[in-house]
Amino acid sequence: MATTQTPVGEISGTVLFYSKPEPLSPELHGKLGVKRLDTPFKFAKAGHAIPLTVGEFPLAAVNGPIIFVGDEKLPLAVMGLNAGDNMFVRDDGLFEPGVYIPAYVRRYPFVFANDDSAQQMVLCVDRDADFVVEGGDLPFFNEKGEPSDYTKACMEFCNNFEAERQRTMSFVDLLKQLDLFELKTATFTPPVAEGQPTPEPQKIAEYFGVSEEKLAKLPVEKFIEIRDNGALAQIYAHLLSLVGWDRLISLALTRQQQAQPQAANS
Repeated sequence: MATTQTPVGEISGTVLFYSKPEPLSPELHGKLGVKRLDTPFKFAKAGHAIPLTVGEFPLAAVNGPIIFVGDEKLPLAVMGLNAGDNMFVRDDGLFEPGVYIPAYVRRYPFVFANDDSAQQMVLCVDRDADFVVEGGDLPFFNEKGEPSDYTKACMEFCNNFEAERQRTMSFVDLLKQLDLFELKTATFTPPVAEGQPTPEPQKIAEYFGVSEEKLAKLPVEKFIEIRDNGALAQIYAHLLSLVGWDRLISLALTRQQQAQPQAANS
């Protein structure tokens, strides 16, 4: 396998929202900080499906579907039907009132990355974030070149997020061991036009989810085990969240209908 040298001050890999993550250091970022904006979540408009930790399931379930994708069965909060369009982020860069904002979004522009040479996690910042500027309202470092209180708080948040991410991996591994996953499909049947035949259902998404049939057939001792360790509550939160496909479809149809008069008048 061919290898490439990663330039100093950069990390490899692709992470949602992060276009230029750099290990945070006083040498590179000593004069930088975060500028307070009236549109702090404008970047999240591009995230129609956002990584979620298991502890967030009950809160995120009221927004929309929680699904699992890929071989790793990564849990995602579905917040839009089309790639690059989070339907809960308004044009002014704010989330709709009452919508749960995933921790993945709230930690931006910071992220932990693996430093293979040092065998540890390093705190990185997305240098391309719109609100990371020289002389920002919330500096990354103080006059002594030490992490500011703001950076320390962000580091603690990222530490907690990493702990939750590890717990999420354990939760997913448990579901795999119990063979509870099945492939699911979300479909939508368009409205019937007057005098026209009923349209064929359209596939919106294909994803992994917990099988209610497999869950019901678990041995009693296994069912009690996942009940007592808290996994069962998170499973139910996931299952209940799947009715959120209807909410997303209804929202998309409403916006489409609102856009049609505007298009006709333009």
